[in-house]
Amino acid sequence: MFIKNLQLLSYRNYENISINFEKNVNVFMGDNAQGKTNILESIYYCAFAKSHRTNKDKELISWDKERALISLNIAKERLDKKIDISIFKDGKKGIKVNSIKINKIGELVGVFNVVMFSPEDLKIAKESPGIRRKFLDMEISQLNKKYYYSLVQYNKILSERNTVLKKNNAEESMLDIYDIQLSKYGEYIIKQRIEYLNNLNSHGKQIHRDITSGKEEIEFKYINSFKITENISEDMLKALSKDRKKDIERRITNIGPHRDDFSIFINDMDAKNYASQGQQRTAVLTIKFASLQIIKDIMGEYPVLLLDDVLSELDFNRKRYVLSSINNIQTIITCTGIEDLYNYLDPNAKVFKVKKGAII
Repeated sequence: MFIKNLQLLSYRNYENISINFEKNVNVFMGDNAQGKTNILESIYYCAFAKSHRTNKDKELISWDKERALISLNIAKERLDKKIDISIFKDGKKGIKVNSIKINKIGELVGVFNVVMFSPEDLKIAKESPGIRRKFLDMEISQLNKKYYYSLVQYNKILSERNTVLKKNNAEESMLDIYDIQLSKYGEYIIKQRIEYLNNLNSHGKQIHRDITSGKEEIEFKYINSFKITENISEDMLKALSKDRKKDIERRITNIGPHRDDFSIFINDMDAKNYASQGQQRTAVLTIKFASLQIIKDIMGEYPVLLLDDVLSELDFNRKRYVLSSINNIQTIITCTGIEDLYNYLDPNAKVFKVKKGAII
């Protein structure tokens, strides 16, 4: 899988541009605040219909315009795809895949696969459980439409259950119904997350050894908000019933996959609390490169890899690992300079100079 062409119209600081990509490595070089990350953001948007930087779509539109347009042409082994997304200031968006309008974001997710590594991804290793849950949900959703659907349904039911809990006299008969539904979708979500972490371990252990020259062992462990056995649905139903009084008192649902987490262990130590920033950065790098392999295993081809200004933060060994591991993967890199990349760049790599929304 690789991007052939990207067109942007009134997107952030780009008035009207068209970029033809090299099949392997593409480097966007320029000073800060020139628009390099905007290119990666627009590509990421075509995978998930959302930005990795903001929840406000109107921020993606040039300040004096009413709408922005992203158009992406993708080569795939089975069937090439063209994704067109219009973003409007009123919050609406129009999405077409191969000129056919789609009405639900779930129909877009999985059409085009990406893995992005940006400085913000360090939060996966060191910040709140919500960030790690979001990572799992995004990665699994682009591989499994049923997971995305189950997640949407689960969150809808969860919201309705919490609305009942916020009332002064919560109707327990309604809670009974919601508990059954939550347990049904919750079981599938938890099973898929555990399976993904198993795959992350399968690929990540060797990747991490390679990056650290065998000095570190990494392991990922899923953390449930309730005790599980083989019958997760039944376990969750019992846990919801047991915690109902607490939920009514606190007026919120306290257990379920929306409260779960996963831990990263480096040499049997919790990376969140005991790892150095360099170790945390390496752990996230391992996660990203393991994710590439998981997508290749399931989809039959590599996704597009987006590296947003991360190489400058990596030491020599880690930078060498990244640049020597992307030979068969279309990689789009942003950086302020490429002097230290020349020795590793593919001879066919394409280098773009970015300055104030203009690209050469």
